[in-house]
Amino acid sequence: MDTTHTSASPPAADAKAFKSFAEFYPFYLSEHSNRTCRRLHFAGSSLSLLCLAALAATRNPWWLLAGLLCGYGFAWVGHFVFEKNKPASFKRPLYSVMGDWVMYKDIWTGKVKI
Repeated sequence: MDTTHTSASPPAADAKAFKSFAEFYPFYLSEHSNRTCRRLHFAGSSLSLLCLAALAATRNPWWLLAGLLCGYGFAWVGHFVFEKNKPASFKRPLYSVMGDWVMYKDIWTGKVKI
């Protein structure tokens, strides 16, 4: 397991117990300790953004479906195959989506390694 952040150990493992996103995010990062899982999240998020751009350019709604499939498909492969856990989106969908994009930003800024 490689360490990707410098904050304290994540709180309790029950995703429903968090009262704020600030409490949830260290847990979210702990659920993404596998580098391949993080890389798949990054790839899926990047492809989702490209699909969103294609949706805006073409106004073809199939790009929305493609973006969702890219984002969730890559992430779920990362969790089920490499991380061997269930995505937090099953218990905390809003915090999980927020975590996806904060981690994406943190990868770009070097706070999280891929």
